[in-house]
Amino acid sequence: MENLTLIIITGYSGSGKSTALAALEDFGFYCVDNLPVELLPKFLELPIEKSSEITGLAFVMDLRERSFLSKYPSVFDEIRRKGCVFKILFLEAEEEILLQRYSQTRRQHPLAKDKTLLEGIRTEHIQLGELRKAADRIINTSYYNIHELKTTILDMVKSSMAAATVNIHILSFGFKYGIPHSADLIIDVRFIANPYFVPELKALDGKDEAVKAYVLNHKETEVFLKKYLDLLTFLIPLYEKEGKSYLTVAVGCTGGRHRSIVIAEFIFEHIRQSGRPVGITHRDIGR
Repeated sequence: MENLTLIIITGYSGSGKSTALAALEDFGFYCVDNLPVELLPKFLELPIEKSSEITGLAFVMDLRERSFLSKYPSVFDEIRRKGCVFKILFLEAEEEILLQRYSQTRRQHPLAKDKTLLEGIRTEHIQLGELRKAADRIINTSYYNIHELKTTILDMVKSSMAAATVNIHILSFGFKYGIPHSADLIIDVRFIANPYFVPELKALDGKDEAVKAYVLNHKETEVFLKKYLDLLTFLIPLYEKEGKSYLTVAVGCTGGRHRSIVIAEFIFEHIRQSGRPVGITHRDIGR
């Protein structure tokens, strides 16, 4: 599943989401309309392998699902943390155009059941404001015909796939349990002061705020992180230039419960905030 291009299509009702989905289906995408957002993580666990028959996955998600607005932030964050790379395509159209399209089709706007059509359209614009800001691409479909919109969608997808970036995975581990064979880069952080020897921290792990504070509030940690993140910033574009699809960065300490987890989480957040596809796994946290 992780090799497949994943696109979430959303936006205003009447903006052309069904047309966009049809364009992607014609291009070889496996498409699902109105998938409940809470089912997305389970869907992505299905054993769908990339093949010549399937170009990618596309899902339309919008306000037809009542819980969409409240659920999508946590669901999107969950699949990102698992290393799933996806793009949000947001379709919109001018108010007058949406009114015209609804009058022609005589369909009911999902938010106009107890309001006028115009009120429903304006309410939807407000409710989708934050999602619009988070979109990777916004397309105003006001003056596209069906064929022009399909062409625009396909051009966007082809360009995105051609410029694919390396998928990065951060892995924490304990040296006492062996070096991970899947690692491309391994960094040993056993030089950092060990929370294991602090009685009140020993039973905790690197996700606990007290452990994080202990590990990060050392001058050596601060200097190390600056230098190592600078190195990764230098290396990652070079790996992309060479056509590398996946990069696993492993961070190791003695037992894989304290220092390696804190440092791995810090690296993960740094890369995630840069907009690159990244996931994280703590191999030995439960040992």
